[in-house]
Amino acid sequence: MTPESCQRWAAHDAALTTCRRCPRLVQHREHVAGTRAQFRGQPYWARPVPGLGDRGARILVVGLAPAAHGANRTGRMFTGDRSGDFLFASLARAGLASQSTSVAMDDGLTLKGVFITAAVHCAPPDNHPTPEEVRACAPYLAEEAQLLGRVRVYVCLGSLAWASVRRLLAAAGAPVPSPQVPFGHLAEWKPPGSWPTVLGSYHPSQQNTFTGRLTAAMMDRVWTRARTLADSHDADGLSP
Repeated sequence: MTPESCQRWAAHDAALTTCRRCPRLVQHREHVAGTRAQFRGQPYWARPVPGLGDRGARILVVGLAPAAHGANRTGRMFTGDRSGDFLFASLARAGLASQSTSVAMDDGLTLKGVFITAAVHCAPPDNHPTPEEVRACAPYLAEEAQLLGRVRVYVCLGSLAWASVRRLLAAAGAPVPSPQVPFGHLAEWKPPGSWPTVLGSYHPSQQNTFTGRLTAAMMDRVWTRARTLADSHDADGLSP
């Protein structure tokens, strides 16, 4: 990475992690710190959570938002909760993560070819950001997409991420389909030309994984398909 790119990333992360645009989210992320008995006494990040991963990634994973006692506590996306346990185990099986667990910032985890972010960077009450909060956070996702200049595939974990990526591409000038392609597991669409492909996946929340709506095999197929799409993009010479 060039010095200029490093400076841009540093400026992005500094602006993101000090953001206080959404009063409801600021209040919630700070109020929940230390309220769960399991983590009482532990320091909480309690700020907007930046993305993590390979800054030369071809696959950009977009989630919903940090979990109140997961990423809001640890300061790293999908880290310290069961959704992250499920996600990183799958990424490790696919050879995209160096280990199958993600428990803390300093646990040695690295990602290869993948960057993970979210549509909203603060933990929302009941995991439900408002439309206004999603819009307020959209510029951070747009800047990350711009900084990640080699992305070939967006993997959207859930319908909110799917809608956010559609708006992102439309704002960037991509010819998005109308009517919209409905969200679903392994649903996909690609704007004509050099734009990345958008691939859907059920979110690895306990609501989905505990009920069997999302299984490990289903999650694994997401990365197989994402790699195939990225390779096809490169083979066609479609450089972003």
